[in-house]
Amino acid sequence: MKLRMGIIGLGLAFERLHYPAYQKLKEQFEIGAICDLDRNRLEHWREILGLSVTDVYTDFREMINRGDLNAFDIMVPIDLNFEITNEVAKAGKPIISEKPLAPTRAEAEAAKQLPQKYHIPIMIAENYRYNEENNILRDLVKTKAVGEIVYFIQNRVVDFPTDMLKDSFAAKEWRQHPSYPGGVFYDTGVHDIAALRHIFGPIDKVQAFGVETKETFSPYSVIQANLRFESGVIGHLSFFCAGMEMQRPLIGLRIFGTKGMIYLEENSCGTVNVAYNDGRSRQIPYQPNMGFYNELLNFYKAAAGIESLSVTPELEYGDAHTILSILDSVRRDEMVQLN
Repeated sequence: MKLRMGIIGLGLAFERLHYPAYQKLKEQFEIGAICDLDRNRLEHWREILGLSVTDVYTDFREMINRGDLNAFDIMVPIDLNFEITNEVAKAGKPIISEKPLAPTRAEAEAAKQLPQKYHIPIMIAENYRYNEENNILRDLVKTKAVGEIVYFIQNRVVDFPTDMLKDSFAAKEWRQHPSYPGGVFYDTGVHDIAALRHIFGPIDKVQAFGVETKETFSPYSVIQANLRFESGVIGHLSFFCAGMEMQRPLIGLRIFGTKGMIYLEENSCGTVNVAYNDGRSRQIPYQPNMGFYNELLNFYKAAAGIESLSVTPELEYGDAHTILSILDSVRRDEMVQLN
């Protein structure tokens, strides 16, 4: 049985991320209705999807009570995530909602209660938890492929000023002048935190420092955070959003164990490298950017009762809470306990 989806938000997230995954999963999904404030965008996608004029909406409230729709996929700016998800949940049907959960900690806490409040499954589209490379890294750590993990280094560089001038996610006004804390660090860094928590488990404490900037897209040009996980693993996350990393190999993610090291240059490189202290090495290939496909497939199987949702609002709350705690640590110049 196909799931007939109602799409709320037809921006770049739909065009470049979700729609290509829907195309690969035509046996599982059918798009039955679309909603967006931009009428030109609605007409563009109506023609592509072969929908009737009665299947397009500028107000999602008029769409969500249609009896022929089985579920909804919500792709809206961060400051609207909780507000719209909360309204759509009242229809009592499964939902896919974007990360992070909400613009504030209070709304994020409310968002994690929505599945219990409305008795519906809600999946958060955190693709990094569905990416093949992060599943490989998690399994290597879990099976102690390089022994006991001692520490890790994660370095993320985003050239937001340059990306703002391109046809990219950074070109959006709401990202350049965000109304939510942390700006690009909250929007993008939450992916890195999700991946690290996926690999190593829950985070216990954070201690962070930042270099302030006058740019509106972020309060800090760089944030450096020490992370301690409940498992005892410690590591360092650097997030620089105002320039480029010029020399390869990139620092990337380096995980050091008692018997060797695991290295991922970047998410799109297609290879996880493992080097052992005795001189042996191996390369594990993977297909990049499969997170969007895998998350939709998980959503379909969960709706069919075949498996559970892998990324729930409660799990995603931990990612958002970590980012907000890092920002608290920078601002207060002190270590922050997460639990």
